[in-house]
Amino acid sequence: MGAVEVNGYTIEPGANLSEADLQEANLTEANLTEANLAGANLWWAVLYLANLAGANLQEAELAGANLQEANLAGANLQEAVLYLANLYSANLHEANLAGANLQQAVLHSAVLHSANLAGANLWWAVLHSANLAGANLQQASLTGANLHSANLHSANLTEAALTMANLPEAYLTGANLHGADLTGANLHGANLQGAVLHSANLHSANLQQANLTGANLAGAVLIGVNLAGAVLIGVNLAGANLAGAVLFEANLTGANLQLATADARTLWPEGFDPVAVGVTFE
Repeated sequence: MGAVEVNGYTIEPGANLSEADLQEANLTEANLTEANLAGANLWWAVLYLANLAGANLQEAELAGANLQEANLAGANLQEAVLYLANLYSANLHEANLAGANLQQAVLHSAVLHSANLAGANLWWAVLHSANLAGANLQQASLTGANLHSANLHSANLTEAALTMANLPEAYLTGANLHGADLTGANLHGANLQGAVLHSANLHSANLQQANLTGANLAGAVLIGVNLAGAVLIGVNLAGANLAGAVLFEANLTGANLQLATADARTLWPEGFDPVAVGVTFE
């Protein structure tokens, strides 16, 4: 799409559309590269296949907008409102979404590689199969989010809220989840090799058949966690709370359990002696 007039505004690369009223505008395949849309009203706008690479959308209102397959690589969406927005397969590589409201947004298969989502609100967002490798999700809120099969390799999730999040078969190798809240999260079959979960809260989480080889769970809260069949080779569980945890058929070869705590409800692999490896019982 070349330069066109929409709602009295000229739509073209580099256009200054700060505070523009483009509510419900049809901007399908629009070329708005490097455009200034800071504070613009784009509620329910159609931006399907639009090119917004490098655009400034800081504090823009995009609630309900259709951004399917849009190119937002390197765009500034800091503090933008994307509540209920459709970003299916959108390209948000290295985009700045710090503090953005993405509550219930659809980001299925979206590219968020190295994106900044620090402090973003992703409550109940759909991130199924999304690429979040290297993304910054520090202190982001992902309560109830769907991250099934998502790629979070080396992502920064320190102190992130992932309560009741759905992460089966997610790829979290080398991810930093220090101090994260994963209460009730579903991580069935997830790959957490080398992940940092120091002081994380995994109360009642499902880690059945997850791969935690070499992961650091020192001081983690694992009360009532399901680790049945999990791979825990070389994992650091020093000082972790395993009260009521299920470790039936888990592989604990080389695991560090010094000063970890358990209770009578904790279920261990057959033949495993927890006391011999330094576990204390409450």
